[in-house]
Amino acid sequence: MGQSPFLNHIRQELRLRGYSLRTEKTYLHWIKRFIYFHRLNHPAQMGAQEVRAFLTSLANDNNVAINTQKTALNALAFLYHKVLNIELGDLDFQHAKRYRRLPVVLTPSEVALILDQLDPRNRLIFSLLYGSGLRITECLRLRVQDIGFSDNSITVRSGKGNKDRKTVLGKCLHAPLQEQALRVHTL
Repeated sequence: MGQSPFLNHIRQELRLRGYSLRTEKTYLHWIKRFIYFHRLNHPAQMGAQEVRAFLTSLANDNNVAINTQKTALNALAFLYHKVLNIELGDLDFQHAKRYRRLPVVLTPSEVALILDQLDPRNRLIFSLLYGSGLRITECLRLRVQDIGFSDNSITVRSGKGNKDRKTVLGKCLHAPLQEQALRVHTL
């Protein structure tokens, strides 16, 4: 079953404007939820009142976090301002009250126990994520030339916000990375 022409149009607009794939998926998710919330009414037939009702429902009925509600708002603002060319004006909706909590962080020994359960390839991936602070997509796009063994660094190219950055590479990962590079080279 294919996507609707309307959603494909939104996808094209997001890509033309250089939005990341993750933002595209997120925005499409929230736009679909908005449409389903209003029983499949087309967004062009709705406006500020329906957007306000949806955002208020997220806060009151779904108890979402503030940032989740803001993401939904950004998706709908993109839809109305950039795709439909409809101004929403002041929405005056009920803001979410649930605040983000500090994450539970594993101790180094707990991380080591987890890493010991993984096969070598996945252990390397998770070690890079944990030790170098890479995002999953950044880690999976690494190339051999991005790894600086001499200065213990990793160059992340086109990361979040399409920016390049450098991060640390632990010395304990030199040998596993070199072995992986050799395996890939032989393929």
